[in-house]
Amino acid sequence: MEKFFWADAIADDIIKRKKKKEYVCASGITPSGTIHVGNFREVITTDLVVRALRDKGKKVRFIYSWDDYDRFRKVPSNVPKEFEEYLGMPVSEVPSPFGGKNYAQYFENEFEKSLKKVGIKPEFIRQNLMHKKCAYAPLIKKALDELPKIKKILNKYRKEPLGKDWLPLEVFCEKCKKDSTKILDIKGYKIEYECVCGHKDIFDYREKGLVKLKWRVDWPARWKYEKVDFEPGGIDHSVHGGSYMTGKEIVKIFDYEAPIYQLYEWIRIKGGTEFSSSKGNTVTLDEVEEIYEPEILRYLFVGTRPNKGFQISFDADVIKTYDEYDMLEEKYFDKTATPQERRIYELSQIEKSKGRKEKLGFRHLVTFIQTGKIQELNAESKKRAEKVKNWLNKYAPEDFKFEVQDKIMVKLDKKQKQALKALKESLAVKDFTEDELFGEFYNICQAVDIPNKEFFDGAYGVIINKARGPRLAALILAIGKGKVIELLEKIK
Repeated sequence: MEKFFWADAIADDIIKRKKKKEYVCASGITPSGTIHVGNFREVITTDLVVRALRDKGKKVRFIYSWDDYDRFRKVPSNVPKEFEEYLGMPVSEVPSPFGGKNYAQYFENEFEKSLKKVGIKPEFIRQNLMHKKCAYAPLIKKALDELPKIKKILNKYRKEPLGKDWLPLEVFCEKCKKDSTKILDIKGYKIEYECVCGHKDIFDYREKGLVKLKWRVDWPARWKYEKVDFEPGGIDHSVHGGSYMTGKEIVKIFDYEAPIYQLYEWIRIKGGTEFSSSKGNTVTLDEVEEIYEPEILRYLFVGTRPNKGFQISFDADVIKTYDEYDMLEEKYFDKTATPQERRIYELSQIEKSKGRKEKLGFRHLVTFIQTGKIQELNAESKKRAEKVKNWLNKYAPEDFKFEVQDKIMVKLDKKQKQALKALKESLAVKDFTEDELFGEFYNICQAVDIPNKEFFDGAYGVIINKARGPRLAALILAIGKGKVIELLEKIK
């Protein structure tokens, strides 16, 4: 067991390294298509460090960059093929295929709404706007002035050195808006270029935001601009010679130190392939939120260190996850949780918890909903019941689905009939708890001399016309013993 939670350790490291009135924690992504739940790992990693700093009394600026001035590289499978005509434009200049201002903003808005539901509210920065107002012009000039140093750093990690004409810039044509341009000359802040569309021009990049730094130089330049103290990155950025390693060296050219960094591993959907927004292989945060309560969705990520991969399940493991979370919550309020467990619970909450919210377990609700008892639930259980209904409709294995019968649809042997009649008599004379009723099943089996399996097969067959189902005692109590007695009376 760790002595403290990993996000608190990072917060301590940030405070130790820098004495500031306000710390800056950052994350971001290119909205190249639907933002999938795998991308959520980056922003929640940052969110947890932000919370850890704030819990230590520090002021924090939490920024999320939409890198929507990046080029449109590939048409995802869920976007019309005709959009190939926009390849090479900044994604913020591509029209939206689904409504809204533009391609980038459509996907940005979707993700921003999903983040609010799980209590994440960063300051969003749209990089197309930052570039159009020429915010990075001095940093671009610095990168050009120090080009030999930048090339030397990058070449250390390359098999083949960068060409003598390589520049750390991309220029978007003012006429066709694409990056199919060639830089002809650079003098101070002025760039001369020509485009394959035929357009040719000279512009001052302090006045026209047509130019951006390439990623490996752009990332450290923005660390300097925003004074970033912490930012996580995926394993693609974290490998030897990757963009974080080169960024740590390049950022010194801008007279800044690299932020504290946390590698995060990829996550997957159980049984699914690797996520890719550009390929259209996505499960969105919204889709996961249909099944998992906000606190439990956070718990999935909070409870696993960022450098360890994991799978999100939509099968029967959903029940197990809810049970684990409910047990953690019980331990938290019973004051039996370890310090590590307490921290996981606290950081899973949307807001600081004011007390335990009474609600039925997910497993119990699977039965309760299918027996038509939703109106009897309290408000918290009704909210959870919506998640259960979504799960039953979309993902639940057939074993979990049932319908209470009005008549007997199965054939019963003599022993089964005898045992179920005994069950009817027991239900008629006593109100059982779930544990007591479970014990009564075995008393009946022993008295009638029927194998346990045959008793359960008969009971499930009569009640839901299936060979198995939810826990039988819970099922009977959820349906109501009156309805079950009425059904058992039809055994001839």
